[in-house]
Amino acid sequence: MTPWQQNYDAFNNPFLSTAVAAVPIVLLLVAMAVFHIRIHIAAFASLASALVIAVGVNRMPVSMAAATTLYGALFGLFPIGWIILNVLFLYQLTVEKGLFDVLRASLAQVTPDARIQLILVSFCFGAFLEGMAGFGTPVAITAAILIQLGFKPLHASGLSLIANTAPVAFGSLGIPITTLEQVTGLDVHSLSAMVGRQLPFFSLVIPCWIVWAFAGWRAASGVWPVAFVAGIAFAVPQYAVSNLHGPWLVDIVSGASSILCCVVFLRIWKPRSTMKLEEGVLVEVTEKEGALLGDLLSGPRIVEAWLPWGILTLFILCWGLPQTKEFLDGIASPKFPVANLHGLVQRMPPVAPAGAPLEPAVFKLNYLSATGTGILIAALLSGSLMGFGPVRLLGIYLRNAWRLRYSLLTIVAMLALGNVTKYSGGDATLGLALAHTGAFYPFFGTLLGWLGVALTGSDTASNVLFGSLQKVTAQQLSISPILMCAANSSGGVMGKMVDAQSIVVASTATGWFGQEGAILRYVFWHSLVLAVLISVLVYLQAYVFPFTEMVVPWR
Repeated sequence: MTPWQQNYDAFNNPFLSTAVAAVPIVLLLVAMAVFHIRIHIAAFASLASALVIAVGVNRMPVSMAAATTLYGALFGLFPIGWIILNVLFLYQLTVEKGLFDVLRASLAQVTPDARIQLILVSFCFGAFLEGMAGFGTPVAITAAILIQLGFKPLHASGLSLIANTAPVAFGSLGIPITTLEQVTGLDVHSLSAMVGRQLPFFSLVIPCWIVWAFAGWRAASGVWPVAFVAGIAFAVPQYAVSNLHGPWLVDIVSGASSILCCVVFLRIWKPRSTMKLEEGVLVEVTEKEGALLGDLLSGPRIVEAWLPWGILTLFILCWGLPQTKEFLDGIASPKFPVANLHGLVQRMPPVAPAGAPLEPAVFKLNYLSATGTGILIAALLSGSLMGFGPVRLLGIYLRNAWRLRYSLLTIVAMLALGNVTKYSGGDATLGLALAHTGAFYPFFGTLLGWLGVALTGSDTASNVLFGSLQKVTAQQLSISPILMCAANSSGGVMGKMVDAQSIVVASTATGWFGQEGAILRYVFWHSLVLAVLISVLVYLQAYVFPFTEMVVPWR
């Protein structure tokens, strides 16, 4: 089959070509947020429109469009669906055993204040999990915990998504940054250092931001000291490790530091008034009422409640190690080149250099080294320690899979949509529209990263899509390519909360099926404001002293 070259201006009219390329995304957002159409239906409708545009407008061969859809659907099931299915299997086991109630009370022993619990769970613990495994794992786990702490499904979902921003660029042992190196050919340490000079500003404010988003400024002002400790304890290691070591351990070190510092700080500081959740609403309680919560449980019962999550953390950490992945992939990791797609699509200038290699399309069934497999083993081990027999474990697993059927269908449709957009060149058409902004490119180029993650659901995928474009455009405009490629990743993290894949993960973890549009409306403006703020920072780094000094290489 003859290779097919992408065309980014099918109508010979950049405005019209961009408008048509945006149709699937606009359709998806409007269907969810305005017409409240269930997300799996909206996702398939958006996918259908993307296929029509790919074949009818961009002249992509029908067989290639079909292969692209299949490739994306398979990737949606594995590894992403595989992770979600097994994380929520573990969650269901703890619910059936009654251990989540114990976990909730044990967190109250650390602090009875719901605002501080929100910071500890969604920001500190979520960031630690992001460092070990991405693909929605932190959102699924933290949202499930917040539900059991008494948060309403909307708040548990939305706040977990907002909190899962600053760590994303260094998630999964730094995969987004190492992938950016592969795509652009730029030094991984320089990219890591630059991202580490952008995101710590936001790591400082996110803990307070999520409390404000939940309950307003008055509630946030009451816990600002612990929010500051959580932020600074994350931001400083994030900056130091990313600049002095590299991208691999940034989130693990920073997340662990944030958890430890908060727990220690709470031993010497308490808020003036304690706020608890009653039917999902914050209410003030007396100091005596707050103190009584610490005497509800015995030590062994608390250990039992946290043991499954400790086992999960250990397995995710072990499965994330390069040595583990290499060993397990050596045992079994079959790869399947996708027929009618692999090596048959070529990106063209200015998105990629002239004569760029043909786009690969290989489905890797690394069922042993996949993060979801580590989670499944952790769940089975935890279930056995809880006293579940094989038959009951199987029954719970099957019920869990049935409960997630619509969520898995949605993920399949969304990943197929992302793949069709990528391989047909629709993503690049949208990106080029932002690239033609001249001196304002540092601002709009950062928003391009936000758009990339909003489209694909992955900072890694956004870097693959737009990394080369960022480098080429920056060089044409005499702007540091290190700055703009890093900005693609840093800006992308703010799009994580509005991509459909993450929203489905959150709604599934909280059992709030069919309400994805409400979650999107809740987080959208937070995502947009944070994206604009980081775009302003990158613009200042490009042109305004002393911010320009951050761009000077240290190596």
